Amino acid sequence: MASLLGSIFVFVLIVGLHEFGHFGMAKLVGIRVNEYSIGMGPLLFRKQINETQYSLRALPLGGYVAMEGEEEDSDDPRSFNNAGLPQRAAVIASGAAMNFVLAIVAFMLFTLISGYPTTTVGEVLPGTPAAQIGMKTGDVLQSVDGQNVKDWNDFSTRIAESKGEVTVGYSRGGKNEQTTVKPAMKDGRRYIGLKPESERHPLRSLKDGFTMTGKVVVTIFYVLKQLFTGALGVDKLSGPVGVVKIIGDSAKFGFGSLMFIMAYISANLGVMNLLPIPALDGGKLLFIFIEAITGKPVNKKIEMTLSFISFTLLIGLMIYVTIFGDIARFLN
Repeated sequence: MASLLGSIFVFVLIVGLHEFGHFGMAKLVGIRVNEYSIGMGPLLFRKQINETQYSLRALPLGGYVAMEGEEEDSDDPRSFNNAGLPQRAAVIASGAAMNFVLAIVAFMLFTLISGYPTTTVGEVLPGTPAAQIGMKTGDVLQSVDGQNVKDWNDFSTRIAESKGEVTVGYSRGGKNEQTTVKPAMKDGRRYIGLKPESERHPLRSLKDGFTMTGKVVVTIFYVLKQLFTGALGVDKLSGPVGVVKIIGDSAKFGFGSLMFIMAYISANLGVMNLLPIPALDGGKLLFIFIEAITGKPVNKKIEMTLSFISFTLLIGLMIYVTIFGDIARFLN
């Protein structure tokens, strides 16, 4: 149940904020919004406030903002089709922008919750080599085989890459000590059974929110390149079923892990939505760009036809990935 609730929470927040980006910018630039909906399918709840209907629908896998004049031409001076090019572009781009904002905030929360590991021992796991040689909570790790360690990652990497017994230097109560220990193996990696004490640094977390989001974006473009060159098969991707499982597994490890996976998915959605495919926000931005260059809008029938074709292909791809990716992996 916790996994299911975690998945619903992540999907609703990611989709809801994406659509809120469109909604908020439309209101800001004076475009009439007829409906703001979280979810798709059967209506569960609705409330009319002034000119906008706020809806909650049964399927949390999508959402939409229905703006006056977006699908069909309207004479309303506040319609989407009567807005200027910069205003329309801002409205379309704001959905993905909110996904990047959410990713930054979620990564920041992840680092605030998990903290940054220090070289001070926070816990000695019972029955491990570290416990057997008498290491204690509060010991400050200094070196491995005579080489100073910079941080916890440096220490754990040196242990993992060791070939046999190692000499660990540490400080206890202000006194420098040394001890020899033979690491054990777990999941193909050497370890001695220590957990670090963590510190929280809000400003560093904020900086890392931006940095980690940037790294995810770079990774996504790398994966797209691999797909286009054939170096990576489509069946290696995750569809809706796989994503739900990933979220559910993350939820079992606590709120911090849930924030991490939510940030990753949100950044993914932001990038994918900006691809120049007619059914996506990036395609709509492409049509606006063409209008800016040619001085006249793209024919509505052509735009709708291209959007329908690309939407159908995307649905087909999603079904393929779900069957030959997600389900096949589960069966294997």
